[in-house]
Amino acid sequence: MAELAEALRALQAQLAEQLESARASSKAVDLDEPIGRLSRVDALQQQSMAKASRRRSELRVQQVAAALNRVDDGTYGECRRCDDPIPYKRLSARPESPYCVPCQTDIESGRL
Repeated sequence: MAELAEALRALQAQLAEQLESARASSKAVDLDEPIGRLSRVDALQQQSMAKASRRRSELRVQQVAAALNRVDDGTYGECRRCDDPIPYKRLSARPESPYCVPCQTDIESGRL
């Protein structure tokens, strides 16, 4: 558990850096700037991709914070849906995972 908790803290720091980088690259595109139409479209597309990346990183930050809270209250490693243990292999790949693989599959497929 200590190894996984450390992985969560390292992931939290990494995500904070990614968010800072994403904030810088998702600044508004100045439509009055004298650049070509294709360059403007490209800039808007890059801005959109940076915003989507930032949203994904923000979601993972929330998931990591929730996982660290579960470490503190002693429920880390238990599936939040079925209460079965989440395998170490899954937690080492995605330490913020709140669900075991079968429950995650059911949630993603809409079979709640």
